[in-house]
Amino acid sequence: MRPVLQEVADRGPVLTRDLTVIVADRLGLSEDERAEMVSSGNKTRLFDRVAWAATYLCQAGLLERPRRAVLQITASGREALQSGPDRITRAWLQEISPQFRVFSLGASADEADAGIVAGAAAGALTPDEAIRNAHRQLDEALGQELVERLVTASPAFFEHTIRELLVKMGYGEGRHAADVLGGAGDDGVDGVVNLDTLGVDQVYFQAKRYRQDIAVGSGALRDFFGALALKDVTKGIFVTTARFSDSARLTAEKLNKRIVLIDGAELARLLIRFSVGCRIRETYKVSEIEEDFFE
Repeated sequence: MRPVLQEVADRGPVLTRDLTVIVADRLGLSEDERAEMVSSGNKTRLFDRVAWAATYLCQAGLLERPRRAVLQITASGREALQSGPDRITRAWLQEISPQFRVFSLGASADEADAGIVAGAAAGALTPDEAIRNAHRQLDEALGQELVERLVTASPAFFEHTIRELLVKMGYGEGRHAADVLGGAGDDGVDGVVNLDTLGVDQVYFQAKRYRQDIAVGSGALRDFFGALALKDVTKGIFVTTARFSDSARLTAEKLNKRIVLIDGAELARLLIRFSVGCRIRETYKVSEIEEDFFE
């Protein structure tokens, strides 16, 4: 991880796709070492290690992604290079970053702060727990990248993605199960989903792309509520790549229409669950003893 951090610091913003070659050159790796594949055979071990190093450093707050496919160092990252260890490890990142402890060990924020994850950090996880924890890390890293890509995509692409997600979730009936309405004259909504074949019962959705550190306020919810009133419907879905403020959630609860809120974290989970913008790369089977066989 330190070579990755150092190269990003030395070069300024670095394209993610260039980082593998840059790090290989820094480490003086041979052609055979660069070409070594992971067990699945679908990518090089070098690419896999560099990609995970970048993910871990971003989760720990030492690197950040200012825009799509670009990495740059943070103030914390520069401090880590000056005063941190010669070899940056996951254990060290867990010590300095509560956010990384939550990501790495699958604990809640309270558990991470309380030090309850110490046993896991020491290798006390069972094989089953380790598999589930690794799977969760993969999903969380993938979910973050999915949301980041949607933030940098066009508004139209984002709206069509939400339409596809809702259809894959089972919403929508008939030839026009769901349509995107975004643009001039959309009356404050981005799309509509038919809940029956004829479209008698409908749900309208609003899709807003914001950076993940931005909170959607109550004003946006009231505007959406007004748009639903114009359409004379009682159900709505508000989707954002960011998060909702407490006042926005309270406003949604108090409105006399059913409005479901999907923030960036929930959106990432749904995209992965319903394979929108991603696909299953590998499947691992875990077997156990069949007791009836031995009776």
